[in-house]
Amino acid sequence: MTTTSSRLAQADYSSLGGGPQPTEDYKPVRPISVTKNANPDWKYGQGATDNGSSLTKKHIEIDPYAPGRPMFHNYTLLISGIVPRPIGLTSTLSKDGKPNLAPFSYFQVVDHDPPVFVIGFSGRASGPKDTLKNLEETGECVLNVVSEHMMEAVNATSLDAPPGTSEWAISGLYKAPSSTVKPARVQESIFSIEGRLIQTVDYKTSRPSSGAHGKLAIIEGTRFWAREDAIDADGKHLDIDVLRPLGQLGDISYSRITDTFKLARSSWKAATKEHGETLKELARDGEGDKDEDKDS
Repeated sequence: MTTTSSRLAQADYSSLGGGPQPTEDYKPVRPISVTKNANPDWKYGQGATDNGSSLTKKHIEIDPYAPGRPMFHNYTLLISGIVPRPIGLTSTLSKDGKPNLAPFSYFQVVDHDPPVFVIGFSGRASGPKDTLKNLEETGECVLNVVSEHMMEAVNATSLDAPPGTSEWAISGLYKAPSSTVKPARVQESIFSIEGRLIQTVDYKTSRPSSGAHGKLAIIEGTRFWAREDAIDADGKHLDIDVLRPLGQLGDISYSRITDTFKLARSSWKAATKEHGETLKELARDGEGDKDEDKDS
């Protein structure tokens, strides 16, 4: 039987970074290109656009709690499979006013009215991260979107520096005043959100964690800051060509946006009007539910 301590002992984060190493210099791409979608002639019921190739592949079942499976394997699997993940560079203050700056890829917007965001904090045997501790003590933060020009500086803020070390100084990033909260926002960030903590939620799972359990912080946005060359006149849209957001991938890899495609969403009324009885037949007789077990 694998014990908690032995599972944690196998979590060697320094092992990340294997696989092919970079051989080319970084090349900024301007502007971001816009292409057509993969199959502009796609029809309802047609399925994936790989000519059935994915239907010939087998899947492997993985039990995250299997005896002998290290917790670290779940970590490396999930960060390589749930991609790309936006990065929230989070600024907080301790109750005695000490600043902290840390990046999180377990970060997402979950609603717009009101604007609500979440940050996931993994459990640590050594105690909660400074960001979580500060959030619970003061209830305030600033969430800063990470763009390409910030990548090295943001990476520096993830150092496991000793207590009292300033991530602002290590990264070289500049502070800018906030309006509704005390923590500073990052001047270099093209889009920042001031936020107040709504609540933190303890994870209640079907199996016990291998170490200290994690928490989810739910945050309400109280003020937006957008760089004027990135935002439109109505304050409703950011130019992706200016924002240039980074995404976190598996291992120690990141993604950037070099091209996009547009795919319009339709309505049932419009779709049935355009495609006649085809769509109605698919919905009526279940021909669209292709649930054949390809892995058996």
